[in-house]
Amino acid sequence: MKRNRPLPLSPNLRGALFMVVAMASFTVNDAITKFSSESMSMAQVLFVRGLFATALVGLLAWRRGALAAPRAAMQPLVGWRVVGEAGATVSYLLALSKLPIANVAAVQQALPLAVTMGAALFFGEGVGWRRWMAIAVGFMGVLIIVRPGFAGFSAYSLLVLCSVAFCTLRDLSTRRIPQDTPTLLISAVTSLAMTVLGALLLPVMGGWTDMSLAATARLALAAVLVLIGYQAIIAAMRIGDISFIAPFRYTALLWSIILGIVVFGDFPDSVMIAGSLIIVASGLYTLYRERTVGRSQAATESTGPDLAPDGI
Repeated sequence: MKRNRPLPLSPNLRGALFMVVAMASFTVNDAITKFSSESMSMAQVLFVRGLFATALVGLLAWRRGALAAPRAAMQPLVGWRVVGEAGATVSYLLALSKLPIANVAAVQQALPLAVTMGAALFFGEGVGWRRWMAIAVGFMGVLIIVRPGFAGFSAYSLLVLCSVAFCTLRDLSTRRIPQDTPTLLISAVTSLAMTVLGALLLPVMGGWTDMSLAATARLALAAVLVLIGYQAIIAAMRIGDISFIAPFRYTALLWSIILGIVVFGDFPDSVMIAGSLIIVASGLYTLYRERTVGRSQAATESTGPDLAPDGI
């Protein structure tokens, strides 16, 4: 008796699956980073994990020939990208060490809205009143989560907003880098810069703490997860329709809530959930409008492969 073979997944469903895997990889990396910060400074986390990440990305870039012309990375836009990455990484890591992982992830979901706004203000890209309204509503959701002036407010929430601002600088700079500059070369240079930054910040942020083999293995795993996340999201973007796949980036919020509860015992309150739903709804509507008016590059696509900074 013949067994019926399972029907192959459509390109869109495979792309969505890759996106979910990517978001899970980035979020587990965040959880490992936050957990590691309990036993060492964030500068040490950034430095050690950066060593592993730079080695992995550098090897991949070398195998693909991206390091053949290193002078291609010596341009002002790459420098601005590194500046944005540095500010985003430091502010993100400091916030992540003090705030629930779900809260940090929720505010970070406003990045596509911030990039859309930045592209309109600095590049003159057309943004209609509906998308401006969506951006305004989305940032209202951010304010609900941050809760400025209320008992639940934490000054570290402002660091997440700083991270979004620096990520916007990074992504807007990235969009202007010539297309013939290899992506892996930019990633390798950025990863190396973040590793050096971690080393420079060590004396300022508490110095070096002796590490166990388990702690070192965790940071190595975090670096591997970031690389897996990048590869999965590249596969997702190449397989299916962006308009179908991009909304699955918001599964990062779901992963963050689950890991926050299971690993750290942080249960999101109703205010945080309400603000998150507003941000996600605004982002989805902005994506819908961008596809409706036929923009060549949607905000959700323009923010690049990750929700968090490359250095995370």
